[in-house]
Amino acid sequence: MEGITSNSEESPEILVSIINTCAVTQKAEQKARRLIRLLLKKCPNSLVLVTGCYAQLAKEEIENIDERICAIGGQIKSRISQIPMLLKELLNTGSFNPLDFKSIVNEKILKPVPEKSGFPEKSFTLSTSSFLSHSRASLKIQDGCNSNCSYCAIHIARGHSVSIDVQTAIDRVKELEAAGQNEVVITTVNIGQYKGEYKGEYYNFTRLLKVLLDNTEKINFRISSLYPEIVDDDFCSVISDPRVCPHFHISVQSGSNKILRLMNRQYGAEIVINACKKLREAKKNPFIACDLITGFPGETKEDFIETMDLCEKCKFSWIHAFPFSERPGTVAATMKNKVPQSVSGERAKKLTDWAINNKIIYINSFIGKELSAIIETVKRPKVISNNVNGYIYHAVTDNFIHCEIHSKKIIQESTKVKIEITKVLIERIQKGGDIEASAKII
Repeated sequence: MEGITSNSEESPEILVSIINTCAVTQKAEQKARRLIRLLLKKCPNSLVLVTGCYAQLAKEEIENIDERICAIGGQIKSRISQIPMLLKELLNTGSFNPLDFKSIVNEKILKPVPEKSGFPEKSFTLSTSSFLSHSRASLKIQDGCNSNCSYCAIHIARGHSVSIDVQTAIDRVKELEAAGQNEVVITTVNIGQYKGEYKGEYYNFTRLLKVLLDNTEKINFRISSLYPEIVDDDFCSVISDPRVCPHFHISVQSGSNKILRLMNRQYGAEIVINACKKLREAKKNPFIACDLITGFPGETKEDFIETMDLCEKCKFSWIHAFPFSERPGTVAATMKNKVPQSVSGERAKKLTDWAINNKIIYINSFIGKELSAIIETVKRPKVISNNVNGYIYHAVTDNFIHCEIHSKKIIQESTKVKIEITKVLIERIQKGGDIEASAKII
């Protein structure tokens, strides 16, 4: 959520609020509606611009909440970059009225027809490499999706796949490195569909990552998510570079080949197992997580057992387990053999309980070992006998262990440090806390 304020130094007022929404589940949409209503209450004189996937799929539903809302679909959200100039023009004419401004936005920004229907329009216009609350930079290299997974509305909301060109990616990462950034997270919707132009050719993600490594010296690369079918020998050769973080998140969804076919996924369980094996051969003891959906239409007890078996074979360090959420407009929404929410919820809990145990085992294996980490936040001073005795920092290791560190020295955010894990914080992990281990700087 962002806000554009007036120029008054005495009493700055939010004139335009922007909410970027998600539509991956019903819960995500519910959270967006709650946030919209809260913003309308807190900023009664503001126009609320709602964009992102939910705005693309349900423009009318969102705008019906209140007349001060203007929904800008995710495929044309680049047009938000025109808002500040329009707002400036309106303010020069007199007082601000959110309804007047909504009419101007509709006429001058939303009315023009997209140049290429079905594709994200100027998808990387609003991309930023750094955020105020993030200690690591990010680089968005791909948007949209050409797949047609039966449960997913994202390909409908975001449109066809588009990619940033290779030279632009190189330039942005070199700028980040020159600015002192220690790590960049590469983000995509579907990493396997990256297709960037470079010197008369089109590069896939593996070739892009190799070029980024070749054109930089110190900055580390973290891959936000993977599809198992891209993990081949060439990919593993590139990620073996020590500047690629040993942390991988695989989009899996199920361990049952029957369910994967119903989902219209382009791989089977054996490909997932092989991908995990290759990743462990390329990187020493990496953190490997995955997404799994429980209760997909037609999922039997036997299918779920196959998913649990897959987890055992792959030894995932963590699992994001989601009960199936029906998305309007998708094939899965029309499927029969629905699984009761109570059953899908129980299965998701079983996977999460298994994942908690495996995360504890994984972090335990690093006690006493040296790891690299990025300082994220200075949490609070550590007080002993009413005296400040240093500070408590939060940091994330290369292999994605979230640590709490006590140091008497002042350390700036985004600083890279060497640490040693001293204790697994089991209760915090079990309660879903952000911090998973205690560590010390070495």
